[in-house]
Amino acid sequence: MTPAALTDEELERYARHIVLPEIGGAGQQRLKRARVLVIGAGGLGAPVLEYLAAAGVGTLGIVDDDIVSLSNLQRQVIHATDAIGTAKTESAKAAIALINPNVSVELYEFRLTADNAAALIARYDIVVDGSDNFETRYVVADASAAEKRPLVHAAVGRFDGSVTVLKPFEIGADGKPNPGYRDLFPEAPPEGLVPSCAVAGVVGALTGVIGTLQAMEAIKLITGIGEPLVGRLLLYDALSARFDTIRYKRN
Repeated sequence: MTPAALTDEELERYARHIVLPEIGGAGQQRLKRARVLVIGAGGLGAPVLEYLAAAGVGTLGIVDDDIVSLSNLQRQVIHATDAIGTAKTESAKAAIALINPNVSVELYEFRLTADNAAALIARYDIVVDGSDNFETRYVVADASAAEKRPLVHAAVGRFDGSVTVLKPFEIGADGKPNPGYRDLFPEAPPEGLVPSCAVAGVVGALTGVIGTLQAMEAIKLITGIGEPLVGRLLLYDALSARFDTIRYKRN
């Protein structure tokens, strides 16, 4: 594919990327060509969308069937007060246009299911999961694996969060297949065991930390730099300001 030429405006906009030897002009062109599907425009999706738009990802797909409510605004920073009552997809698209008008935004106002996920995911290069329930997470993980698309997964609790990258369709450095989501979570916990943020609460800034880490992993995958969190689960405890990493393998 012919590299996407950068305009003079883009060269200035992304100057701090281009000056980095690890990214440079070639990496910025990869970002411009990239198509990233973000599941959810909520607490995690908000910073993911903002930073990927600012980074110059050419096309962002947004999947969300919810509307903006007042209680969202404590953590879902892509939405403004005057967006209350509007679709989260439309609100996020308007915010992205203000951040970077060069980004193309594709909206999907429906819930992903086992019937529609694979066809949608196949249209993108990378998937970033910001969903808040296990049913959607399994659907997204299974479809991403089937379509051989890297998946940046994250979850948050009251004061803690986790991030990992899933590429179970590739062979790892140990010569064995990389682990998938079901290797990390073989089955969903019993209903009611893990309370929603509406019940348990969540610190708004926590979703910013974890969502920003997801955006960074996506940028690494697109540009081919660094070591993505494949086979590693990054854990963050906000109360103790501590990061830990655990390794996991294919069963």
